[in-house]
Amino acid sequence: MNLAETVASDLLEIGAVTLSPKKPFIWASGLKSPIYCDNRLTISYPEIRTRIAKGIAGIICEKYPDTEVIAGTATAGIPHAAWIANELNLPLIYVRTKPKDHGTGQQIEGRLIKGQKTILIDDLISTGGSVIQAVNAAKNEGADVLGVIGIFSYELAASTINFAEIETPFETLTNYSTLIKVAKEQEKINSDEKLLLDKWRINPSNWL
Repeated sequence: MNLAETVASDLLEIGAVTLSPKKPFIWASGLKSPIYCDNRLTISYPEIRTRIAKGIAGIICEKYPDTEVIAGTATAGIPHAAWIANELNLPLIYVRTKPKDHGTGQQIEGRLIKGQKTILIDDLISTGGSVIQAVNAAKNEGADVLGVIGIFSYELAASTINFAEIETPFETLTNYSTLIKVAKEQEKINSDEKLLLDKWRINPSNWL
């Protein structure tokens, strides 16, 4: 298996991703989804979290060699950003979901020097909404945001559109289509279930 398939297999193995195409989950938005993803579980597995950190560090070295700062999104992106920053021996900051309502009211924790080339780390990308807020916050504080890297993407069309609007590239170690492929190979889903799962990615609002 390549790295994307290995990470997908890891997520399935530890239950960070659960597939239920015939009894879908309900997201906070009300959207029915055949997949539930909780990548926070990865922090409890040293081998898996190390594989993730080294994998993302490898992407940064290859595609963003001028990176000066690693930023984690609060809260799920923070531990992974810390391990990646340590792997690359780079400074670490993290971005709050909103400014503090006390003290200096800052939204960025850690030292960010204006103009520093920054990569944002998140655990999961669905539509990109939350991490894009972090990107904008970092830019407002003077960061030169080179891109966003996450662990897993649902590959929803909305994410591509939203990141294009802010002219910021993004990628993930693994994604929905890879995970479905691995799940089928491991016989965690059957052919009919795979068909339902494939339909959801194409049209998540009307797939049943």
